[in-house]
Amino acid sequence: MSTATRRFPLSDWTVAVPVLALVALVLSWGRKLPGPAVALVALCLAGAVLAAVHHAEVVAHRVGEPFGSLVLAVAVTVIEVALIVTLMADGGDKTASLARDTVFAAVMITCNGIVGLSLLVGALRNRVAVFNAEGSGAALATVATLAVLSLVLPTFTTTKPGPEFSPAQLTFAAVASLALYGLFVAVQTVRHRDYFLPVGSEASAASGDGDHADPPSSRAALVSLGLLLAALVAVVGNAKAVSPTIEAGVTRAGLPHAVVGVIIALLVLAPETLAAVRAARRDRVQTSLNLAYGSSIASIGLTIPAIALASVWLSGPLLLGLGPIHMVLLALTVVVSALTIVPGRATLLQGGVHLVLLAAYLFLAVSP
Repeated sequence: MSTATRRFPLSDWTVAVPVLALVALVLSWGRKLPGPAVALVALCLAGAVLAAVHHAEVVAHRVGEPFGSLVLAVAVTVIEVALIVTLMADGGDKTASLARDTVFAAVMITCNGIVGLSLLVGALRNRVAVFNAEGSGAALATVATLAVLSLVLPTFTTTKPGPEFSPAQLTFAAVASLALYGLFVAVQTVRHRDYFLPVGSEASAASGDGDHADPPSSRAALVSLGLLLAALVAVVGNAKAVSPTIEAGVTRAGLPHAVVGVIIALLVLAPETLAAVRAARRDRVQTSLNLAYGSSIASIGLTIPAIALASVWLSGPLLLGLGPIHMVLLALTVVVSALTIVPGRATLLQGGVHLVLLAAYLFLAVSP
């Protein structure tokens, strides 16, 4: 059956899994779960990730690039922001650095993990991964600017002691982040949309010529959009449900509390990671980069304004400034990413370098 005529029967796993995951979320919300229940919720979470990737691809097939990757990136980030604010409201002072840890983890995972995996898969397929340097370079510049304004400057400002912004500085960072995010979306989807479309051997695939199935109908795309949002709510909600178990495990293992933010980011970004790798396997590396950098931009550009607004009623400090180790990793990521993006072509080496940077970040998060 073609994608255009598909009716999404209730027996279809892509429909059943998000529904089951939402049921698991409702039943587990606000409760202390025993071990077997945590395992069941984690299984529902994994299924919801796979369902989200499927429905994101259906929506992307209907609306085309770069709108398809934008839909998934924004949907995941909006729900991620809700998760961060909820955890901070419940956690008090011990979650003062959760927003910083989660956002920085998202930047490292997207710019090194998703980009590295996508380049590796693309280069294995065609020896050289080809992409649009203009669009990817603009996205990388936006990521670097947002990261420095929101995560580096608080370490050096002097109005308040510690890696904190004063209320006026936080307001400026929030407005600047939101403005940059809005400008990027306008450039990506309207004024310079061609900069974010695949080039070379990817062009026919992205335009739909490489897909044997017809684009889905508007009704099918809307159903998939609804199921995508349901799956993402289930992913983030179930991630929150298992977060006490994660925190307890991190504490028992004697690991830094920042590891919690890393695990949350890994769980929340799982749909984008799978979607990016599948796009690279289909010779659509530009789509993968759109997902990676778009998610990073949305993570900072939407989280910082939301946290700034939530800080009005949240008690306790809001720590945003990175430490020296993380600033070094961020600087190295920006430099390496620029050298990767500028030529518009990448080999296995560039993919491997980015993955090593991610491995270094994960290792230092566990053993700082």
